[in-house]
Amino acid sequence: MEHGEDDITAAARAAVQRLVTVDATRGARAAVPLVREALCRVGVGVRGVGAGPGLCPGPGPVSGRCAAGGEGCGGGGVAGAGGPADADGVGRAGGADRGAGVGGTGEDGGGCWGDRAGEAGRTAGAGGTCCGDRDGEPGGAFGARRADGADRADRAGRAFWGGGFGGAVGFGGAGGGRGAGRGSDRLAALAELYEVAGWILFDAGHHRVAHRLNARALALAERCGDRWTARLTLLNDSMLLTHTGRPRAALAAAARARGPRPLPPRVAALVLIREAHATALLGARHAPRELIGQAGSLFLDGVSRRDPPWAWWLDEAELLGHRGWVLARLGDTRRAVPALHRAATAPGPSYRHLFTAQLLAALVRAGAWRDAERLVADLAPRARTIGSARTTEVLGHLAHRLREPGAAPGYLRDAAVHLLESLPAPRAGAAPPPDGR
Repeated sequence: MEHGEDDITAAARAAVQRLVTVDATRGARAAVPLVREALCRVGVGVRGVGAGPGLCPGPGPVSGRCAAGGEGCGGGGVAGAGGPADADGVGRAGGADRGAGVGGTGEDGGGCWGDRAGEAGRTAGAGGTCCGDRDGEPGGAFGARRADGADRADRAGRAFWGGGFGGAVGFGGAGGGRGAGRGSDRLAALAELYEVAGWILFDAGHHRVAHRLNARALALAERCGDRWTARLTLLNDSMLLTHTGRPRAALAAAARARGPRPLPPRVAALVLIREAHATALLGARHAPRELIGQAGSLFLDGVSRRDPPWAWWLDEAELLGHRGWVLARLGDTRRAVPALHRAATAPGPSYRHLFTAQLLAALVRAGAWRDAERLVADLAPRARTIGSARTTEVLGHLAHRLREPGAAPGYLRDAAVHLLESLPAPRAGAAPPPDGR
């Protein structure tokens, strides 16, 4: 069944609102099934983020059909729809455009997106998105060979869309907004949906698929000139790359999000926060403190008219949590614990449980055993309802460490056993945080 662009655009925007609400109130785990449903409704099938042979619950009003056995959903409007799913589970383009644009995958070193028909090679996909090399260290966040890949992606995109769109839009171009027309609106809506889906799958522990969805969000955002969604996607992926132990790639993503022009205060602060985490993980001592301090100074400048709508979530509690977390990475638990405590006890969205987990890690590192025991006693009754896999994986890793003989006093070891019993079962194949925190 054919559908106009407004149908897909409206479905994507409605899905974004629903996903953001569920993620904030119930957590990423609860939102994962809705991600699958949303992508199916706009015509993109996803495997690898849940059990069951068919991920789409049935024909949606937009996609018109959803094949069984994990096939991609038809009726989409984005390269990556209408064909069988890739190995990572994200549907790729059907017909002559199979693997083009934002289709195709690679499994080594964090994955790349193929840019030639039928390929899943390690060359840049749409928007120049190449994310890994053979040794597992991506060579520059979404773009080791960007110029060549972007040119080929542009040709593939024009073939798929029937023309009417310019090349991938970089942050240094003359234009500042989105391209005109309903097609550009659809691209922008789909880019935002991919960005939100990538964030949720990251927080739910599906790192590889999240990384691929980030690449597709970036490709679509660049094609329609939506620079703010592109920047947010790069900032999200910088966080993912740090979390998975690839700080150099995280720095490259943050640098690309910064771009050549001055940013409004809140966005610039977010870039500095990402850089602070990555440099701390690389072993720097002075730079992370300086970066997180600069982020705090920019935050005090307030929200400007140039800040994008999504900048609202960098509030005082978020900044404090990241400040404490960066200081904890540096071993400065004396300053980290008060900041993390204030962030963890402030009201906020569900994913901020992560600051509570980082607070526990800092207390354990500081040898504050009684404080750690009290925090575990507070956490355990509600641990099963925590919807962030990042949080529960950190808590589980800490609890396993505390159970080891001699790792902590007996009363804290007992509390750790109770916490382990209270946490939701870990996702199959989940590994402890690469940086140990």
